[in-house]
Amino acid sequence: MNNGPSSPTSHQRRSLIGAALAACTLGTARAAIGSGKAPDFTLRTTEGGNMRLQEQRGRVVMVNFWATWCGPCKIEMPHLNKIYEKYRSSGFVLLGVNIDDNPANAANTATKLGVTFPVLLDGDKKVSRLYDLSTMPTTLLIDRDGQLRHLHKGYREGYEQTYDQQIRELLKS
Repeated sequence: MNNGPSSPTSHQRRSLIGAALAACTLGTARAAIGSGKAPDFTLRTTEGGNMRLQEQRGRVVMVNFWATWCGPCKIEMPHLNKIYEKYRSSGFVLLGVNIDDNPANAANTATKLGVTFPVLLDGDKKVSRLYDLSTMPTTLLIDRDGQLRHLHKGYREGYEQTYDQQIRELLKS
């Protein structure tokens, strides 16, 4: 292979591919964010009551879609719990929306992971379809006016710093 001035190196090719993939993901996120208000929903909690997204207006809301079979979801949970504990007294709420068919599995896993934020049950996947989920976990950040401001698909170590920064910005506004 010719690696002259007009031919990219393997490192450059990998960088270009990575940039193209990132742009595709960003485009998807921007499309969802540009849609305005986060679609409203009501779900049953593992505690037995109902919780409605629209009732959280006036607060910064993180909605984290997760499943018990999702390894990255379980790795992310302790980080989310720390964020919840850090900001809950500042007008922040975190809703963990579990998509498992069996609510007992969701409740047991949340307990084992030490989750203190509300866990909502979407066993029939209506809310998951409403938000057109294609990745687990998926995390949304919604501002005090109910506008979808940030969308994160998947989880990698370090995402919690991004969440923290975005939550702080939304709490200030």
